[in-house]
Amino acid sequence: MSRRLSIGPFNRVEGDLEVTLDIADGRVASAQVCSSLYRGFEQILIAKHPLDALVIVPRICGICSVSQSAAAAAALADATGLQMPVNGRLASQLILACENLADHLTHFYLFFMPDFGRAAYRRRPWHAQAEKRFKADVGEALREVLPARADWLRLMGYLAGKWPHSLALQPGGTTRAITATEKVRLLTVLREFRAFLSRCVFGDTLENVGALRSAGQLTAWAQGRAADFPRFLDIAADLGLERIGRGSDTFLSYGAYAQPEQEGQQDRDGQHLFARGVWRDGAQAFDEALISEDVAHAWLFGEQPLHPRQGETRPLVADFADQPGAYTWCKAPRYDARVAETGALARQMVDGQPLLRALVTANGGSVLARVVARLFEIALVVPAMESWVRALTPGEPFCNQWQLPDQATAVGLVEAARGALGHWLQIEGGKIARYQIIAPTTWNFSPRDAGGVPGALEQALVGLPVGEGESMPLVVQHVVRSFDPCMVCTVH
Repeated sequence: MSRRLSIGPFNRVEGDLEVTLDIADGRVASAQVCSSLYRGFEQILIAKHPLDALVIVPRICGICSVSQSAAAAAALADATGLQMPVNGRLASQLILACENLADHLTHFYLFFMPDFGRAAYRRRPWHAQAEKRFKADVGEALREVLPARADWLRLMGYLAGKWPHSLALQPGGTTRAITATEKVRLLTVLREFRAFLSRCVFGDTLENVGALRSAGQLTAWAQGRAADFPRFLDIAADLGLERIGRGSDTFLSYGAYAQPEQEGQQDRDGQHLFARGVWRDGAQAFDEALISEDVAHAWLFGEQPLHPRQGETRPLVADFADQPGAYTWCKAPRYDARVAETGALARQMVDGQPLLRALVTANGGSVLARVVARLFEIALVVPAMESWVRALTPGEPFCNQWQLPDQATAVGLVEAARGALGHWLQIEGGKIARYQIIAPTTWNFSPRDAGGVPGALEQALVGLPVGEGESMPLVVQHVVRSFDPCMVCTVH
């Protein structure tokens, strides 16, 4: 028996998302993912002064605003050939890491875990505790997490003045110099957040969590531990979340948290805490020239895949509903003509984290692997942030002066919480002539390309069981939320 099921809009998702499933014999045979709201930020930027991008692009999203700022600042720095002072580099990475970890925490507690408190799971042995702890709006975890998150974001106040939509990130560094007293305050915030994580999230030290290297070690570590990450692992084992949600087997990372060489935190490429690269049956070097965008199934003008340096975003306004085969405002990014998954799991795959590579080797990218990767990043990044704060030198420059050229072609690549974020910029006559953005969810929630190959989420949904009477299958929601979509960034 075959049927078509349309799901949407999704709750607890940033922006508008619709998913259409073709179901045969009780399982998803194919899926189409629709980003249903066009926004047009790339058009807004045309003919503006290049520095206007620093004001405009943070408004793409209220929860990813620093990531957009960082990518715009990186593109402008590339246009000028500018290098940041060490303080500016450290402060920039602290600001970006603060937002990314806040996103990881928000995703786990507010977006992902509440689904396990639903009545559909009432017969499961863990349900009563999950409902008590994570149920939407009323779960007791909220009383701990929301104040901890608010305290954590005090880092933004010290480093960036405000959040969201700060103007602190600039091509030459950061606008706000940190004093010796504020350096102590930053370390205090980090210490308090570390204590919350150890007590509430992990039930252990961050270093012990980050040292786990295999699925067996993870399972043994979680046994009998009264904290929320172990609770999730218990739920995941019961529901088999390690076996669902496999998407693309290609993982892409632009490299996270670029560091000065003397900082001592660099990885194998000598430039990032988490390496830049591609994982596809092994680690490969990243080549920005291999990125393209396909619009064959989008409500956009275009005839062939183009690199974002040559691409444009022109909506089919009058007759978009009649475009043959089109079903979304999202383009289809490809790397070397392949679908790529991006995000925390991709970062850890590329960087070589043994536990995550073991999970993916066993079952591919999965719901379990994506959630574990995000929580592992919290455990790995907080200690790095502590070292970055200690390396700040009050009294030394935080920002270099710069002068924008009248003509330039540039790119800014950063890692947002959800994955690879790129801004491509062209300046002509001192004005923005072209601006293209590929957001993480554009990669993960892309439609089919001209060859009919589905995007990462579309692949991950295939094969999921759907009961005859189900209109909003929980298993589908788990897979969708494991990618933590940000649809407003997707359609920028």
